[in-house]
Amino acid sequence: MSVEFKDYYAILGVPRTASEEELKKAFRKLARQYHPDVAKDKKSAEEKFKEINEAYEVLGNPENRKKYDTLGANWKQGAGFQPPPGWNAGGAGRRGRRAAEPEFEFSGTGFSDFFEQFFGGRGGFSAGAGAEEPVQRRGADIEGEIAVTLDEVMRGSVRTITLRSHDPETGRENPQSFKVRVPSGVQDGQIIRVAGKGGGGHGGGSSGDLFLHVRIVAHPDFRVIGADLESDLDLAPWEAALGATLPVATLEEPVTIRIPPGSSPGHRLRVRGRGLPRGSSGNRGDLYVKLNVVFPKELSSEERDLWGRLAAGSSFNPRAS
Repeated sequence: MSVEFKDYYAILGVPRTASEEELKKAFRKLARQYHPDVAKDKKSAEEKFKEINEAYEVLGNPENRKKYDTLGANWKQGAGFQPPPGWNAGGAGRRGRRAAEPEFEFSGTGFSDFFEQFFGGRGGFSAGAGAEEPVQRRGADIEGEIAVTLDEVMRGSVRTITLRSHDPETGRENPQSFKVRVPSGVQDGQIIRVAGKGGGGHGGGSSGDLFLHVRIVAHPDFRVIGADLESDLDLAPWEAALGATLPVATLEEPVTIRIPPGSSPGHRLRVRGRGLPRGSSGNRGDLYVKLNVVFPKELSSEERDLWGRLAAGSSFNPRAS
């Protein structure tokens, strides 16, 4: 089945030779620009935000990026794109699907058809076995991916998912739309089961189920570590040396933290209870603020004089044992 090719490098505005750091910088810049919370046109920004996250989901993962790059000479074939011979889509949901069984497409999951086909786990696998089909057979279970934002992890959400099945024998398309609840505190890799929304049964058999594998999409400011979050805070050298009181962003309103004097790069400060919900317990993880000391790239003559006076008058030796 042909799908529209997604040029993830063009979406992020980077060359195909971009380093991991260049990919990260491009993603963070665009994700902040098109975040629905700050954009004026929220509808178009939301679609762009999903596209940016999908691109980084692939290119920001070395294994996925390697798979993507193996598309080789076929990578610009546009709307009629077909994978090169021997390409393994690797979808977990394609186990054991018979040639005569329907193919499935999703919408509303936050991922494009291109992602679903080549990097997701969509498709159907039959509950039956053996060479002969039983008269009564349960429908195929379907697996797919669902992109979940940190805001949805915080508050939960209800998503409208559309599942379209294509019958290769009749050529018919059977779309069905339904609501899926994303619970607060959902974790990356968790499976959301939607009973009875898989493939239709045969000979009076029951329908299969839909299994959606949760992928928490990357955030421009926070890294997810279980129920904890981690963010970076840049400090001037004098703030690290003398200490400071600074505001830091959270998923809600900003909070103020105290930077201890003599703080070293890489040191983490904990803000209790500002992480993600821990399932349905009502408890929350913590936010860890990782400190990073940034030095000015250019100095005025006055600044250079001040640094020189500090160097001349200080007894500090970073190489002393």
